[in-house]
Amino acid sequence: MPVDLASIPSPSESVWHLGPVPIRAYALCLIAGIVVACWIAEARMRRRGAPEWAVLDLAVWAVPFGIVGGRLYHVFTSPDAYFGPEGDPWKILAVWEGGLGIPGAILLGGVGVWLGCRQLKLPFTMVADAIIVGIPVAQAIGRLGNWFNQELYGRPLDAWWAVQIDLSHRVDGYENYSTFHPTFLYELLWNLGVALVVWLADRRFKFGAGRAVALYVALYGIGRFWIEGLRIDPAEAMFGLRLNQWMSIIVVVAAVAYLLIARGTRQVFVYEGAERIAVAWNSEAAKEAGYVDGALPKGVLLAPPAGADDAGTPEADETEDTRPEEDGVADEPSDEPQAEAGKTRDDG
Repeated sequence: MPVDLASIPSPSESVWHLGPVPIRAYALCLIAGIVVACWIAEARMRRRGAPEWAVLDLAVWAVPFGIVGGRLYHVFTSPDAYFGPEGDPWKILAVWEGGLGIPGAILLGGVGVWLGCRQLKLPFTMVADAIIVGIPVAQAIGRLGNWFNQELYGRPLDAWWAVQIDLSHRVDGYENYSTFHPTFLYELLWNLGVALVVWLADRRFKFGAGRAVALYVALYGIGRFWIEGLRIDPAEAMFGLRLNQWMSIIVVVAAVAYLLIARGTRQVFVYEGAERIAVAWNSEAAKEAGYVDGALPKGVLLAPPAGADDAGTPEADETEDTRPEEDGVADEPSDEPQAEAGKTRDDG
């Protein structure tokens, strides 16, 4: 079958079978995005002195929360497919068919990260600013799943970058058109640009207090507003705008306001005795720990002081304690409360 080089072809298949097991392109794209986001987050967190592989513990919370949040948001903004005259509520569970709303995924995914930070005793805003660069990259990879599913395209378009959509996947009323705006591709490219801008801005300004997250939210919301305006898939609308466009306006205004009001600079981890604590990136403690321009050199891990393991507790002496007891009574354990790992110290 000849390929029309005047437009972008859509994949002919989105599901492959290994025996009775279906392998879905959409799921593979989501998994690939999660893996890449975790890899980026791990690298950025290590350069700020976080414990090795802490991102995996955070992902255990963030990923399921994000998927549930994304699905709930999609159902809320496009309810007809599930509760309309020809809807099927059971299809809410069919995540593999597509339909994850990014705002809901970010919101509940953030709740998952917060819960993970509480478990690991890590400062939430510090972690959020470190991992946020990987989020739009994951979104970009995930949008390839929409290409395989032939969904989330825009109005008809006659141009070399238009995407071909099979008749069985065309929105009602557009059966006589074959090529459309590839809005999923627009969002893919926009998200990669957002990741680059946030990364460069964070290097320059050393964001703290969640300000890198706010910059991401503002930039993503701006892109989502104009891209959403091109889409023709069914969605709730009010006063001439789709619900996702109204949501974009709200989050952009809120994010810009936060950027203007919030204050805070990047924090990094150092050891104080046997404790891992967070300090300002330009503090003397950070410089003494080996940080250069707010980050550890590549390949360098934050080393605990001699006599302490990486968990921040003194290593156990393998030899028997032969210290003399006073009056026949062994030393009693201290009643002094232990400081939490990952606590923050203000270095001015």
